[in-house]
Order: sequence, then structure tokens, then C-alpha cells
Amino acid sequence: MSPAPLLAASPAVQVHAVAAMAAFGIGLAMLLRRKGGPGHRRLGQVWVGLMALTALSSFFIANLQTWGGWSPIHLLSAATLAALAYAVAMARAGRIRAHRTAMTALFAGALVITGGFTLMPGRIMHAVVFGAGGDGASAGDGQPKRAEPTATRG
Repeated sequence: MSPAPLLAASPAVQVHAVAAMAAFGIGLAMLLRRKGGPGHRRLGQVWVGLMALTALSSFFIANLQTWGGWSPIHLLSAATLAALAYAVAMARAGRIRAHRTAMTALFAGALVITGGFTLMPGRIMHAVVFGAGGDGASAGDGQPKRAEPTATRG
């Protein structure tokens, strides 16, 4: 495990990854601890801020461009921002069940599932976690490794 591939990435990728990792840790703590009260509210505000930063920073990452400068990830980011606003509004309105459902869905969908995709070979976080070329798929910079010509024995 080495942070080198992440440190070599663009600032937008670095901000995105650090915010997502912090949101994952805080989100996990939020799921495990007692709900309600000032501590829950304060930690929740930090979590919402980190999730918003994660979503907003994705708009400055254009590695996977499907439609001009946009990709399906950008749709997920817009949906995340809308879901955050909805979940906060539900908490403020006292609709705790709707708040809990929205926040749990955000954690699962925007962090756990999409986070799992970042560990696929060829992605920066795969190189961070598993090392450069650990399975032969990553060159350590988040890019797929190019095949090297092989010498033949005569």
C-alpha cells in the first residue's frame, strides 16, 4: 500500500479521494453510534460537508468523458448533491425515518458501491491499495499498464 499514485494525481483527484475516505470513516462511525442529539448533528454536518466536497470535486475530474466533458459519474454527483439536500431537509422537518433512509442509501450508494469501483485494476485507488502492478494491471499512476514487447528466444 502506497499513497504515491494518489500524490501524483491532480489536485482535484486528491481532494475528491481524501474527502471520500474521510466521509466513509465518519459515515461508518455515524452508522454505529447512537442517533440523535448534538453530537450526531455536529458529526452529521461534517459528513454532509465532506460528501458535498466529494461530489463537487468530481466535476473537476474528467478522466471518463462520455458526453463532452461529462460522464455517468457526474450524474451520480448531481444526484448525491440532491439527495444530501433532501436528507437534511427531512431531518429539519422531523421526518427521521425518511432522513435515515436517505442517509443510509447515500452511504451505501455514493461511498460503498462507488468506492468499490475505485478499487478496480487501472484506477488510482487500486494502485494505492494493492500497489503498482501488484496484479499486472496498474502502472502505479492509475493508468493501465501497457504491454511491453517480449523478446523471443531463438
